[in-house]
Amino acid sequence: MLTLPEYPWDAMAPFVEQARAHPDGAVNLSIGTPVDPTPPLLRQALAEAADAPGYPTTHGRAELREAVSAWFARRRNAPDVDPEAVLPTIGSKEFVAWLPTLLGLGSGDVVLRPTVAYPTYDIGAQIAGATPLAVDDPTTLGEAELAGVKLIWLNSPSNPTGAVDSAEHMREVVRLARRIGAVVASDECYAELPWTVEDVPSVLDPRVCGGDHSGLLAVYSASKQSNLAGYRAAFAAGCPQLIAGLVNTRKHAGMIMPTPVQEALRVALTDDEHVTAQREIYRRRRQQLLPALEAAGFEVRDSAAGLYLWCTDGVSDSWTQVERMAERGIIVGPGVFYGEQGDGFIRVAVTATDERVAAAVARLP
Repeated sequence: MLTLPEYPWDAMAPFVEQARAHPDGAVNLSIGTPVDPTPPLLRQALAEAADAPGYPTTHGRAELREAVSAWFARRRNAPDVDPEAVLPTIGSKEFVAWLPTLLGLGSGDVVLRPTVAYPTYDIGAQIAGATPLAVDDPTTLGEAELAGVKLIWLNSPSNPTGAVDSAEHMREVVRLARRIGAVVASDECYAELPWTVEDVPSVLDPRVCGGDHSGLLAVYSASKQSNLAGYRAAFAAGCPQLIAGLVNTRKHAGMIMPTPVQEALRVALTDDEHVTAQREIYRRRRQQLLPALEAAGFEVRDSAAGLYLWCTDGVSDSWTQVERMAERGIIVGPGVFYGEQGDGFIRVAVTATDERVAAAVARLP
């Protein structure tokens, strides 16, 4: 039996209980799950496609794949995404967790990920029997360290830090990967939520890849931009050969997005208005939380984009700061969940309701 670490969020139970004891109840700013309503046009799209007696295709409906291609051109400065090189996925987490296995990685293979990163990158490597290695800039590694590297994860905007990679940095990583024969998978799920930056490049942007998508995968989810976390609506796109292989393997494994969800995702990717509206809701909440955290003695680092504020008091470990917030009835994520380099930080989500955000702001000073 495969043995994996205990699910990290289970360790939060005592702090959750502590926060719930607050007279005005807990404010949960930890996981970052969307709380606002799914837009009506997306619910309508799901309902209208509910008569779906036949099996959906693993590759997804052509209309959905064409919508993804058009979205990349319109929103991500990636004009040449072949609809055939698009793959719907059942949320992005399952794709992150299973990609090393689906690529055929195993013992002796190495998966690179950022030093402070979403823990599922490591878990995916472990499931495949490969070795995860934390490094922020793969181009600084020597040839001996690069031996066996088969997959490089980029994550921009970062979960948890909100840092954004430049096109120049991403381009150098792509060049390195092509030289050593590695796949670059770029987790871009927060790309539609920029705050203090103008440019959030995609790995499929010609400035990064030179118009050549070979060996590259961009991973995206509609959960954040469209409040579709409950629908598990995401996709990967990029290298035609990689996508074809993934489609074939996923056919055998039965990893298929349901037809009604495919239609809801198609509609979500063709309507920018609801995305803009949701972005402004998050912007308002972020603008309330950030100064309140600073007034409470926290320094907010990075946090240029995404759904989180990456905070530190500058002196305490992550768990001490988590407890300090729980005493105020506020639940936050410990930075150490995201790697050893994350210790000393907490991750504060902006995905609570307006009323709960206001409650957090009132408790912080």
